Amino acid sequence: MSEEVNKGTIQKIVGVVVDAHFPEKIPEVYNALEVEREDEENLVLEVQQHIGSNTVKAVAMDSTDGLSRGEEIVDTGEAISVP
Repeated sequence: MSEEVNKGTIQKIVGVVVDAHFPEKIPEVYNALEVEREDEENLVLEVQQHIGSNTVKAVAMDSTDGLSRGEEIVDTGEAISVP
């Protein structure tokens, strides 16, 4: 049984704060989001707020340098966890 991956796109980037739009299903507050990066670890973000129209405001756990509008972002469906 395969689960649908909830994908969205980055709409706005201001420092470490990122707005992302999810057309299918809005992620829950505190869910971890991931952006795949070439030659680096994936960037992890945490949803902080629903801002309407299936859009969330999230905070990145690392630098957003190199991130751009329109990039794909994925909802992990879970909160950030520490091993």
